[in-house]
Amino acid sequence: MAHPEPQITSLYQALILDHYKRPRNRGEMETPTVEVHMRNPSCGDEVKLQLRVEDGVIQDLKFLGEGCSISQASISMMTNLLKGRHLDEAMALAKRFTEMMHGDPEAAKDRTLKDLRALEGVAKFPVRVKCALLGFDALQEAVKRTRES
Repeated sequence: MAHPEPQITSLYQALILDHYKRPRNRGEMETPTVEVHMRNPSCGDEVKLQLRVEDGVIQDLKFLGEGCSISQASISMMTNLLKGRHLDEAMALAKRFTEMMHGDPEAAKDRTLKDLRALEGVAKFPVRVKCALLGFDALQEAVKRTRES
């Protein structure tokens, strides 16, 4: 008896659940150069994002947070992509992910988003889009504060 091919959506769901259950870069840093706390007022999801930035490059980052699988998996995936990137690259990634969350089909094909592409389907659920963007909102605020200091 032949087994049906796994659906790409089920693979993406497994990836989201893996990041939710085993978040990468979760924890607290002793010496961050910037720290941002954000809360999604519509659902209560929270994130505290800490970055150590030197010469415009994210040397390290950690997060603590509580919330749904979408928000926490998105933050985990985001932090996996940012270590070692220049702030301009981080902001470009945030812009591209935001475009995908607002339904841009070209952004959804952008391989620079890597695991974050698993969240493409969230764009169909406007209430959940804010959950997926929570970490990137914190990132953008952290970059803004870093540039102002």
